Amino acid sequence: MLRLDFFFQTHLDQKLSVCSKLCFAIGGAPNQVAGSATAFFLQIYLLDIAQINPFQASMVLFVGKAWGAVTDPIVGFFITKSKWTKIGRLMPWMVGCTPFMVVSYFYLWFVPPFTNGRFIWYMGFYCLYQTLITCFHVPYSALTMFLSTDQRERDSATAYRMTVEVLGTLVGAAIQGQIVASAHTLKHCPHRNLTTGHLGNSSGTEIIRSLKEVYMIAAGVIGGLFLVCTVVMFLGVKERDDPYAPKTDKAIPFHKGFILVMKHGSYLTLTAAFLFISVAIQLIQSNFVLFCTYAVELREHFQNIVLTILMSAAVSIPFWQWFLEKFGKKTAAFCGITWIMPFTVMLVFIPNLIVAYVVAVSSGLSVAASLLLPWSMLPDVVDDFRLANRNSKGHEAIFYSLYAFFTKFAAGISLGVSTLCLQFAGYDTGACRQPPPVVYTLKLLIGAAPVACITTGLMILLMYPISEDVRLRNKLALEEITTCSKL
Repeated sequence: MLRLDFFFQTHLDQKLSVCSKLCFAIGGAPNQVAGSATAFFLQIYLLDIAQINPFQASMVLFVGKAWGAVTDPIVGFFITKSKWTKIGRLMPWMVGCTPFMVVSYFYLWFVPPFTNGRFIWYMGFYCLYQTLITCFHVPYSALTMFLSTDQRERDSATAYRMTVEVLGTLVGAAIQGQIVASAHTLKHCPHRNLTTGHLGNSSGTEIIRSLKEVYMIAAGVIGGLFLVCTVVMFLGVKERDDPYAPKTDKAIPFHKGFILVMKHGSYLTLTAAFLFISVAIQLIQSNFVLFCTYAVELREHFQNIVLTILMSAAVSIPFWQWFLEKFGKKTAAFCGITWIMPFTVMLVFIPNLIVAYVVAVSSGLSVAASLLLPWSMLPDVVDDFRLANRNSKGHEAIFYSLYAFFTKFAAGISLGVSTLCLQFAGYDTGACRQPPPVVYTLKLLIGAAPVACITTGLMILLMYPISEDVRLRNKLALEEITTCSKL
């Protein structure tokens, strides 16, 4: 009876309030706000506003993403070495890096007065921003494991997080898209001279000058959101220490923990599958504005189409949370992510406004699933690892940092390669209309390439071994371990 009473009390202690879940979710929103702005607009900003050539833009995008990927395991290493403080082990990282992250993000959208060194400017600040956002996002992601030991509570907190992050993505696209939409509608290009018009005339120069200012305003607003949301998270979230191992356990060295993690089959399968899926989503995001502007004559509508995608994603997050609880996470991944493939191909072959909005609504469903599922499934993998390595503790940051490393690195390669493809196709920086090879390349980057990546990812996901039965068995075993360690 004492054992059952203690177990019941422990279970109640792991319940999270709605306020705590909301504060946790709000903490991750600015990362998605900024990520949305950079994903949809940084490429076209570098090409048409900062006016660096496509090769330099591809290097900025690739090196920045690759550098961000490299810093993930490095930050994960230092987090595993961090000691517990009065505010936790992860929270000091997030609070400490936020002010510097705001400054680096602002200067990423600032056009310096010199022209010869702009490539170095953007390379430097993008790498700095990627480093600092890693110092925030790795501990923030790992914090999921230290909110509660209850899988249902963690899944619920993840659903809150994904809902708010998709709303953050929506806000980022709205801030950046609605403020600077005129940058890419190209109204200053005379319609009769679209084939030869450039942004270099006097009217275009004045517009570019004003657009530099509005990009900085948007960056300032997003930087302010970083500060406010970090404060909300700090005040509303309580970080718990690792409940699965006695306090006297010595942490396994990082390199040994790294080897253990990389040998864990379910983690490798999940990471490989969502690596390809995230590359597909990244290709669509980064090339969508260019696609609408130059390939399908929807330059007047792209900002509203982007918002429609993100609104659909935000609305559908609760649906996917219900779906994964009802039918399982693996089934939800297949049903949700395959949904985007026929519709992106449809937009390539039927490029009209009505189809574009239909595609936007349908694509939002898949974007929501691709955001929610990996972060909902990763804690299950960590639980599976804990059962297989019961004397190991403190490796949560390794799981999350390595997952971010692989996905960022792959995304960086895809972004760099896609921008290089535009260079080889003959992308003309500042032109009002691009040549046919560029249009064809954009259609491939929006249609065929994402479909191939998603198909590969789903084939790998077929081998993912953690079914709902396995997940329930792991949950019961961990609850037994926790109860025994407390008695």
